[in-house]
Amino acid sequence: MEYLLRGDICYSENLKSLVCKENAYLHIKDGLCQGVYDSLPKELSSVGIKDYSGDLILPGMVDLHLHAPQYGFRGTKMDLELLDWLNVNTFPEEAKYQNLDYAERGYRDFVEDLRESATTRAVIFATLHKNATLLLMKLLEESGLVSYVGKVNMDRNSPEYLTEHTAEESLKNTREWLSEIPKDWQNCKPILTPRFTPTCSDALMEGLGKLAKEYKLPVQSHLSENLGEIAWVKELCPDAKHYGDTYDRYGLLENSIMAHCVYTEGEELSALKARGTMICHCPQSNTNLCSGAAPIRRFLEENVKVGLGTDVAGGANLSMLRAITDAISVSKLRFRLMDQSLAPLTLEEAFCLATLSGGSFFGKVGSFLPGYEADALVFHEKRRSVRKQTVKERLEVLLYTGEESARLQAKFVQGRQLF
Repeated sequence: MEYLLRGDICYSENLKSLVCKENAYLHIKDGLCQGVYDSLPKELSSVGIKDYSGDLILPGMVDLHLHAPQYGFRGTKMDLELLDWLNVNTFPEEAKYQNLDYAERGYRDFVEDLRESATTRAVIFATLHKNATLLLMKLLEESGLVSYVGKVNMDRNSPEYLTEHTAEESLKNTREWLSEIPKDWQNCKPILTPRFTPTCSDALMEGLGKLAKEYKLPVQSHLSENLGEIAWVKELCPDAKHYGDTYDRYGLLENSIMAHCVYTEGEELSALKARGTMICHCPQSNTNLCSGAAPIRRFLEENVKVGLGTDVAGGANLSMLRAITDAISVSKLRFRLMDQSLAPLTLEEAFCLATLSGGSFFGKVGSFLPGYEADALVFHEKRRSVRKQTVKERLEVLLYTGEESARLQAKFVQGRQLF
């Protein structure tokens, strides 16, 4: 399949460079970007054009951290901090996903809304229930989105109604889940998912580390999100060098996403950098659950990998456009109130985190550079401002105002048009 997208095109070359071209052409062939041109090259004159003149064309957004079973209660009880919020909101709701009828209703709503959002790639927590997790993966596979999904592991400090009672039980359930994933699925892949250290015994962590190597699987979990959580980990693992070490000693920081890292610094940050861990910054969730403001500027200065996530339902919606602007806002508050040595994020940097930087977890994803997988969004602005605006200014308005100013008119994943 070969075609051209015509419109006002924006994409990141790197953290500092945001390319914005008016009335340009994006050449896509066999699901890959071939180049962006200011005018139509003669050699491509016979290639079909999908004409979105006047509309904004952006790379697909990459959401590196969200919880599908929490989607149904998003936007509720947001006055609680993390640990209380888990006990009041999360655990009782996730327990319901043992019932496949309930799980299908909840997951179908989640997948349909995710498909209609700006997200083209996602890394997702399910629950500890094998069959419900397979159901979620099937729905995502059929959606055309590209995703990783994890069956959650938790064998301690969990409610009796939501636990795997031993490490052996949890590992057995995980192997069964992996064995039942159809080999011909192309869009949805498994990711190992210890919920976080407080709910995973050392024996379970050790077993998951072995599974990661045996199956060559990526890993996702939470790290240094909340002060109460960090203190709890110190009590549970007094011999650990730092919270991150509770994963690292079992090989679980390699090829992994660690969400939040609000209080990650020093040796812990050095360990993440050494292992190539991707930090997923979730600014809305960290604000809603009173967790804090992560030092994203420090992570970028240290050349640690960083992407963005909505963390539904800690975050109240699926909007990666809002995740971009929330990341900027939180960095401004941290700069003004906590540490004026760490400059706020720029628009260019935050946009890159949601596309090119986060997309690197999936490979060559998140940009229109040649050779990158062709994930694209087309936004049609409801009306143009009376004020003359550049393409970059229109992009900024879109990011800050979302559906108030524009609608998502078309969506492409790996060159396939979803709608």
